[in-house]
Amino acid sequence: MTLRQLEYFVAAAEAGTMSSAAEELSVSQSAVSLAIAQLERALGAQLFLRRRAKGLSLTPAGVHLRGEARRLLEHVGELESSVGSLGQELTGRLVIGSFPTLTPFLIPRILQEFPAEHPGVQIDFMDGSAVELQEWLLDGRCEVALTYDLGMSPGVTTTTLFRAKPHVLVSVDHPLAHQGKVWLRDLADYPAILIGYPPSADWFTKVLEQGGITPQVLHRAVDFEAVRSLVARGIGWSILVQRPAIDVSYENRRLAMLDIRDHIDDIAVVLATPASARLTRRARAFIDFCTATFAAPKRDRGDA
Repeated sequence: MTLRQLEYFVAAAEAGTMSSAAEELSVSQSAVSLAIAQLERALGAQLFLRRRAKGLSLTPAGVHLRGEARRLLEHVGELESSVGSLGQELTGRLVIGSFPTLTPFLIPRILQEFPAEHPGVQIDFMDGSAVELQEWLLDGRCEVALTYDLGMSPGVTTTTLFRAKPHVLVSVDHPLAHQGKVWLRDLADYPAILIGYPPSADWFTKVLEQGGITPQVLHRAVDFEAVRSLVARGIGWSILVQRPAIDVSYENRRLAMLDIRDHIDDIAVVLATPASARLTRRARAFIDFCTATFAAPKRDRGDA
């Protein structure tokens, strides 16, 4: 097994066809086919199902190898870079995943402040659900993910940055808007607008069950600002974790954020990484940066 064979395999897995991989690598299609055939013989496993007119699809063995090969090639690139710049700054590309409702609260600060400490590192990020983020971590598409500690698989390990408490959101015209704190049971007779992004939807349902109510869910939305806009219109109330610095919706309609009197479990915001992976120096530097920047007690626990 050689690094070149792994490089050709990953290119074919991502491109979906031998010809597209060959074009990306600037080599002949026969060179790609031969390298992958040699790799399959070396491993004693079929990596692709080859279907005429449908391209390539990975076998279970191929899916497993893709993540490991991506990480291995990433470390080879890091090794070349670190030896060539021994004692100098970190360099290279770092891909991070982010849960959509966390992205606007954490990613802008990261993109502005992390390069100030490590100007040679290029950060790219991808938004995805908790399931997608874990898949991307395990198959090597991203090295670190910012997410909630919900539904983590055994193949993923987490580092807690901070814990946040949910709050109730209502329009300023809502009968409960003048109260700074509410019991969840006070909301039972009013229609609700809930985040529908998994696994947040299940978590919020459990939170409301802790308060002894089954909400009258009028609408579900996957977009954070869509929920806030619906609430601002008085269509329903909601329960959210993030607390924006402003109390208006996109339409400039006022909102009221109310604390919850019930004893409600808070939720951990974490950095997730593959449990079996050896992190690159860039990823370790990123984790150190996020821990120093966001971890308690350096920030208000009411904001997420």
